[in-house]
Amino acid sequence: MADNHSKEVRSMNMSHIRSTNSKPEEKVRKYLFARGLRYRKNDRRLPGCPDLVFPKYKTVVFVNGCFWHHHDCGRFVWPTSNEEYWHKKITRNVERDEQNIKQLKSQGWNVITIWECQLKRAVAEDNLKKLYNDIVNNK
Repeated sequence: MADNHSKEVRSMNMSHIRSTNSKPEEKVRKYLFARGLRYRKNDRRLPGCPDLVFPKYKTVVFVNGCFWHHHDCGRFVWPTSNEEYWHKKITRNVERDEQNIKQLKSQGWNVITIWECQLKRAVAEDNLKKLYNDIVNNK
């Protein structure tokens, strides 16, 4: 099926999607900061530019969107328009994630990924507590 938008409209739509300071990322940052953890945001010196870097704990955290990083949950659905483009794009995102995680682990970093669906109201508190414990107990 052909794309529903022209190349220019698709480009404009994609340019409005933020890669940093997303709502899920802000939720994680506020929770951890309120509990005394200090971090660096989006450190470009590390592979994959992790969303949060905790040098004290040698830990990085990626806050991934279920769609963009192909999480195996109910929130991910393959688009039905311009399928070739989306399969290629999302598959490449997943491959890049795996490569970055492998590089970070080889450099001695503990890598934690928290998914957008894990930050929804019903389950957010438990998942954020687990994230906090995973970070501080890594040392």
